[in-house]
Amino acid sequence: MPQLIEYIDAIARKKGRDVLYVRFKPDTNIEEDDDEGDLFPLFKSFDWENFPPRQQIIAWLDAKGIGWQPCGDMPSPNCMVSYLGQIYIDLPYAPDLPLYCELAELLENPDGSMRIPGADFYLVTLTEAMKNAEHDEPGYWERWAEDF
Repeated sequence: MPQLIEYIDAIARKKGRDVLYVRFKPDTNIEEDDDEGDLFPLFKSFDWENFPPRQQIIAWLDAKGIGWQPCGDMPSPNCMVSYLGQIYIDLPYAPDLPLYCELAELLENPDGSMRIPGADFYLVTLTEAMKNAEHDEPGYWERWAEDF
């Protein structure tokens, strides 16, 4: 069923702070069958709802009582990107917060590389999110769609 989801930068602007989110990557070893002229064939076969890394992270967040919601990547007026299971994590970026440290330990190795293959952990700063503040203006996306 279709559902409206917020872009991660809009969430940051609404919260008025830096925000955390996780992106998931399809298996890049999938054979690319481009017989229909599809530019992104591996995305067609990516079952993000049942992707084990996503399920693992959501189960951990739920067990810890940390809120989360689906979100879109930072939008660009130059292209459209399909939803691939990205999730906003409703926890502030606060390295002195024990729960944040547990989350970072789940998702990152000590050297900053990702611990869970297929999942990337991001911080979107409010400063970066504010660069898209015009997207919040009434009618922005409708006008954009007319020119797309």
